[in-house]
Amino acid sequence: MSKFIIRKVAVLGAGVMGAQIAAHCANADVPVILFDLAAKDGDANAVINKALAGLKKLDPAPLAARDRAQHIEAANYDSDLARLGECDLVIEAIAEKMEWKLDLYAKVAPHLKAGAVFASNTSGLPINALAAGMPDARRSRFCGIHFFNPPRYMPLVELIATADTDPVTLDNLETWLTSRLGKSIVRAKDTPNFVANRVGVFSILAVMHHTARLGLTFDEVDLLTGPRIGRPRSATFRTADVVGLDTLAHVVGTMQATLADDPWHAHFRTPDWLQALIAKGALGQKTRAGIYRKEGRKIMVLDLAHQDYRESGAEMFPDVDDILSLRNPAEKFARLAAHPHPQAQFLWSIFRDVFHYCAVHLGAIADNARDVDLAMRWGFGWAQGPFETWQAAGWADIATMVKEDIEHGRAMSDVPLPAWVFEREGVHAAEGSFSAEASVLKPRSTLGVYQRQLYPDRVLGEAPDDRGETLWENAGLRLWRRPDQDGRIGIVSLTSKKHAIGDEVLDGMLEAIERAEADLDGLVLWNDAPFAVGANLQQVGEACRAGQFDMLEQVVAKFQRTSMAIKHAQVPVVAAVQGMALGGGCEFVMHAAHRVLALESYVGLVEAGVGLIPAGGGSKEFALQAHVMAQRAAGGDVFPYIQNAFQTIAMATVAKSGIEAVQLGFGRAADDIVFNAHELLYVAIRRARAMAEAGWRSSLPGSAVKVAGRNGIATCELMLVNMAEGGFISEHDYKVAKAAATALCGGEVDTNARVSEQWILDVERAQFVELLKTEKTQKRIQYMLETGKPLRN
Repeated sequence: MSKFIIRKVAVLGAGVMGAQIAAHCANADVPVILFDLAAKDGDANAVINKALAGLKKLDPAPLAARDRAQHIEAANYDSDLARLGECDLVIEAIAEKMEWKLDLYAKVAPHLKAGAVFASNTSGLPINALAAGMPDARRSRFCGIHFFNPPRYMPLVELIATADTDPVTLDNLETWLTSRLGKSIVRAKDTPNFVANRVGVFSILAVMHHTARLGLTFDEVDLLTGPRIGRPRSATFRTADVVGLDTLAHVVGTMQATLADDPWHAHFRTPDWLQALIAKGALGQKTRAGIYRKEGRKIMVLDLAHQDYRESGAEMFPDVDDILSLRNPAEKFARLAAHPHPQAQFLWSIFRDVFHYCAVHLGAIADNARDVDLAMRWGFGWAQGPFETWQAAGWADIATMVKEDIEHGRAMSDVPLPAWVFEREGVHAAEGSFSAEASVLKPRSTLGVYQRQLYPDRVLGEAPDDRGETLWENAGLRLWRRPDQDGRIGIVSLTSKKHAIGDEVLDGMLEAIERAEADLDGLVLWNDAPFAVGANLQQVGEACRAGQFDMLEQVVAKFQRTSMAIKHAQVPVVAAVQGMALGGGCEFVMHAAHRVLALESYVGLVEAGVGLIPAGGGSKEFALQAHVMAQRAAGGDVFPYIQNAFQTIAMATVAKSGIEAVQLGFGRAADDIVFNAHELLYVAIRRARAMAEAGWRSSLPGSAVKVAGRNGIATCELMLVNMAEGGFISEHDYKVAKAAATALCGGEVDTNARVSEQWILDVERAQFVELLKTEKTQKRIQYMLETGKPLRN
């Protein structure tokens, strides 16, 4: 069987979704041709070029680094259709109108490459009906592919086969999407709105229905339907604004038009107030007004009672607040259902009706209950899917409560729960998840790509993951291994709160490295996100208040020894990074022999935010990088390379992706960028093994480093003077930045002097401790501990 290789992708449609799908392919170093209509006047590709320019302005950024845009070429349907012959995968992403899509298929089909996969990115149009627009010979390589917005960040992609789709092609596409683009795949049936939108939009409609029924306000509902019940911070109505009220209405319209037999069909309509907002162009975030709008710093919310906006400021009823604080989900649901307050009744009602809806439709919309739960977690950001939530609260008790509400006319539909609900104790078990269609438990996919995911997302009740064999641990970290993967490669995982680096972590890391050198072939530093949030500020703040600066200097010296132990270990140390690696966490990453970075890695030396500078070797590593790069340049001047590092440290710049982390100098060009974070540990173990097998050796300590010295410090200071005079930085910002410049430039030594790595470590440690002694830095630390935000004093 020939390998499935995608060398180039075409995306048809440069709208919001099409342009961002193209951007994410470009993130993965896949060349893309982005098509759209030719402009009527001027540059024929003006529409596409405008969309490409817009990618660089969007927040969150679709491009993992600005230079990724160079992988996207503009093309139009009038003159460039022949270029489709270059592409192995074509993704159609035009507007959700069946006739438009079919017309485009007729136009592009003659130009497709033999064997190319053609996929329609649709949020709910019938895939078999779309397939009818393709020539018979191409239907085996046609399918639906539903990315969620924004495509870079939302993990879910729904794949939908037609009656003619070749199963091997779909398996290959799932493998490519999973590993190359980092997506989480659900195989959906060809039913309107597929899985996630079918359940998610019904959930929104249920919220709207019960909001009106119980007389709640929009901000009150968002207070109730956010993180307190395991949903995103944007909750319900803020999410509607973000998605676009017109987009939401369109999806609801699709359900209304195509699901006439659905027992909940009477509720598939947009409320009058929503239609009124759309009619006057208040479409949500994209028009800066919708259910919410900003007035200066105030967040205003639509008040239906007064037909105007008012300042948002809802409060939760104390009893409801107490109920939501309960840890026992069975008690929580029982008390919500029994409490008479409208907020309690609202919460029970929205959960009850989603449970009811999912149970009735499970067999029609999904292969099994796991797919429904994961679709809602990956596509809508729910902490638990509906079936997980139900099962956690006691399957039989909740089923009885739902049944009673249906019989007493309190539910949104009078259709009874299916018989299988009362024949089971839940839908998830160690053997698999329940399929209502087949009436069996379905195990997970056996596709080879999932063997790379050592710790995939699990649903409640599923077989637990293998947590490996502990070799040694202390209060800060665990040294362990996975014998089924490679028993000679050790794994270090922090166990401290938020993976903060305190004294116990430093002691543990030194011990783990010593044990790895004695008994193992390599070491991987890996944590579930975050990787590490930096030094334990609580410990630092307490020591400052006690005036224990000598002790703090000793701790910093130990941190430096730990970083250098990572760098000069006698086995390769590979840092496997996902999420935040900040401050000291970033310094551990910089000292590793190799890095495996998840695309969504946010790496940076952020010490300036609390009035400090990097002192765990981060400044020294940038000075060493400048020395190495200067040796390759004419004249050998190190300062041009120090300048960028100085700005990065002084501005506390954080890389917004693994790609940016390498570009900013926190990683190296040879590092691995992994798009699916679930593959991170697998790749890191194999990278450590490969390095060990190749005879890897650590660099020798004590090498002479050419530094920028006094002239470098003075040049950095000139930049600071201009910023201070312009009012961009405070007096203390100036002091902190000068300390960073001093460390980066090797201290008060002659320009181009050669010093040891230890010399630079001593300089950065001295500067760090002097800043700790200042009142303003101490206030910054305390403010960060109290608020989680930086203080600019």
